[in-house]
Amino acid sequence: MRTLDGKVVVITGAGSGIGRALAVNCAGRGSLLALSDVDEAGLAETVDLVKAAGAQEVRSDRLDVSDRAAFTAYAAAVAEQFGRVNVVVNNAGVALAGDLVDLTYDDIEWIVGVNFWGVVHGTKEFLPHLIASGDGHVVNLSSLFGLVSMPGQSAYNATKYAVRGMTEALREEMLIAGHKVGVTSVHPGGIKTAIARNARVSEKEDKEATAKLFDKKLAKMEPERAAEIIVDGILKNRARVLVGLDAHALHHFARLTGSRYQDVVAQVSKRIMPAKVV
Repeated sequence: MRTLDGKVVVITGAGSGIGRALAVNCAGRGSLLALSDVDEAGLAETVDLVKAAGAQEVRSDRLDVSDRAAFTAYAAAVAEQFGRVNVVVNNAGVALAGDLVDLTYDDIEWIVGVNFWGVVHGTKEFLPHLIASGDGHVVNLSSLFGLVSMPGQSAYNATKYAVRGMTEALREEMLIAGHKVGVTSVHPGGIKTAIARNARVSEKEDKEATAKLFDKKLAKMEPERAAEIIVDGILKNRARVLVGLDAHALHHFARLTGSRYQDVVAQVSKRIMPAKVV
């Protein structure tokens, strides 16, 4: 895929953050857009932005990506409206902070439903249309935490590692089958989005302090820059896209140190993570 001009691009989680920035970026490149989010107000703002950016055609839907029946109906409706689908960006995601011993099963099921099953639904439902297009691309948002593990992020890590594994295997399957479908796993580091402020936390976590740590010290890159890097990865058919200096640095550090990186991360985290709620 050399250009996004005239391509039908589907983006989940388009109501804010990276999803919104991707939508605006693709609109400026001449894409036809199918955008979704559970946040209807945020999604409406994104629609206004992509229209101002010159989007040829825009469809917007409220969609809970964890709802399989809803996603099946959504994919069919998008394919019927546009007649084809070229790019699917499974971007919708949520966060859950807390040590595994303190997390509830309900919260674990919630994050798995959105972060993993949402990507499975988006990939499986649109994959036949991408194959049929003869010029398709799947983009699945994993995370830096799909490359290295962090304390207090066990459930989030689990979902993002799962997305990475599924996406890499899918790329291999497309190559073996000879389908003209590119597959890219994306691993952002700290991006200035609302994910930490909208996260769930265990009863032992200070949500305000956790969000402040992310917003003030960890989130360094603007989502617009992240979107530019991701789109460049699509057009260059990259298998893996690291977004941010932190993603590159931690990934390479973990590769060099092997499993010993976990000891270093544990020591550093003890010094910077907010105190537990008593």
